[in-house]
Amino acid sequence: MNAQSGSDILSSLDAEQLEAATTLKGPVRIIAGPGSGKTRTVSHRIAHGIATGHFNPQKVLALTYTNRAAAELRQRLRSLGAATVQVRTFHAAALSQLQYFWPQLTGSTAPKLLTSKRAILKEAVGQKVKLTEAQLSELSSEFEYLRYSLSDLPAYFLSGRLPRFADEEKFSQWFDYFQALKKERRLIDWEDALLLCTGMLRNEPRAMSHFEQQYRHFTVDEYQDISPLQQGLLETWLGDREEVCVVGDPRQNIYSFAGSSTDFLLGFDSRYPNSSSFELTTNYRSAGDIVEAANGLFPDQPIVAAKKVSGLISQQTLPTAAEEARVVAEAIAKAAGSSKLSRIAVLARINSQLEAVESELRSLGVETQVRGQGRFFRQPNVMQALSAIRALALSELTQPLFVEISNILSSLGWSSRGEGPSWAELNWFIEVMDELGDPSLEELIRELDERERSGHEPQREAVTLATIHATKGLEWERVFLIGVNDGLYPISHAKTKEQLEEEKRLFYVAITRAETYLDISSTGKVPSPFIEHLHHSRKD
Repeated sequence: MNAQSGSDILSSLDAEQLEAATTLKGPVRIIAGPGSGKTRTVSHRIAHGIATGHFNPQKVLALTYTNRAAAELRQRLRSLGAATVQVRTFHAAALSQLQYFWPQLTGSTAPKLLTSKRAILKEAVGQKVKLTEAQLSELSSEFEYLRYSLSDLPAYFLSGRLPRFADEEKFSQWFDYFQALKKERRLIDWEDALLLCTGMLRNEPRAMSHFEQQYRHFTVDEYQDISPLQQGLLETWLGDREEVCVVGDPRQNIYSFAGSSTDFLLGFDSRYPNSSSFELTTNYRSAGDIVEAANGLFPDQPIVAAKKVSGLISQQTLPTAAEEARVVAEAIAKAAGSSKLSRIAVLARINSQLEAVESELRSLGVETQVRGQGRFFRQPNVMQALSAIRALALSELTQPLFVEISNILSSLGWSSRGEGPSWAELNWFIEVMDELGDPSLEELIRELDERERSGHEPQREAVTLATIHATKGLEWERVFLIGVNDGLYPISHAKTKEQLEEEKRLFYVAITRAETYLDISSTGKVPSPFIEHLHHSRKD
């Protein structure tokens, strides 16, 4: 690339974005408000660094929180002529390094990745104890919290998080047995991948030296949601180098219940006294009054609306959840006449709130897609395809990978002509391969595993139904925010100041997903106290 293309890369940035994108010497912190163009800024910063010779594209590693964010950043970089930059989630990067170094260091293959904990969890709990699917899911989340937060069992018990269906002795037994079963079967879960990668690099100078030569410049997205476990790995990757750019927004930290901490983002300048900090405050996503409503929640950290036009915020209270579901479904059916279904979303605090809306929409013949529950990956044809593709790793390939994958999919009813009831689900595997370019089998399996972990399902032309936790990085033209009642916003079990602050941030994330229309509804007599903040912001 020549110098002219370097300036062309920057021509579409606003003044705040430009300042951040042209500061190429690390450490750099970018506080990016919702809809402020953080992916644009980060991608242009990397592309500008490459165009001006500051970065070698082969030595840049961009880390994201979700697979979807990685795909978006990869696409942006490709359009800016920086297609060779490595963009991965922490999990995929750690797993890739483990699989690369393990055989060299041990003479044996790396342990197999456990993509779902459910079966081994059931075994660890034992046949005498019958836990529901919801309880197993909660237990899995608590085990993950322990690992991501780098907590030990005594500290965990002091935190008061213990599930209601377990005492300290039972929980300890289940946790220890779960860990032992994995070890015995040479299985690792995603948290093990992060821990083992960290340990391997810290204890094996050969592996660390290879990694240090491979990557020199680091970019970390969604840094407000990083956990102590991921931070430990990042610090290991960096060593004594400071060429790191972190991007995040403390107002959008919504995963502290899962072990993440904003301390790393907010304390960045303390850890790196010579760092540069920038703030992106212009929101390009939402209409003026939606931005104004969001500012009512965090008046000390306002964002500025680029779209001065007002959208339409409506707020109504309905007698029951059933009535709310009916009214929302009818409004969506009506809106579907002028909006694509994929531009409409119904957001809720918990999954069970979505069931009545899904049922009402189905009765009106409106297509829906539930995000964040992994339904796509539990469809029989998808499970069969995943299983068969993973099995390819156990033998030598006799044909090119694309042919092998096509044969697997064809045996399940896929054809290149696009026929059959489950064609779209199976064709997704072809789309993933196209997106990756010309992947090796190992790369493809890693990508599929990672998509399953982060719930990165294909987007259909349908109304999205999701909990707010499943919507990070997403946006819709019209958002219906349902059940905005006290007890849900904030959730009833949020008691401490920290927990209540997180609930407010969650509400902030929900509001700022909307571009033009925001329809807020509550049921019964006690609406959420957060609604008051919105009213105040609109009265000013």
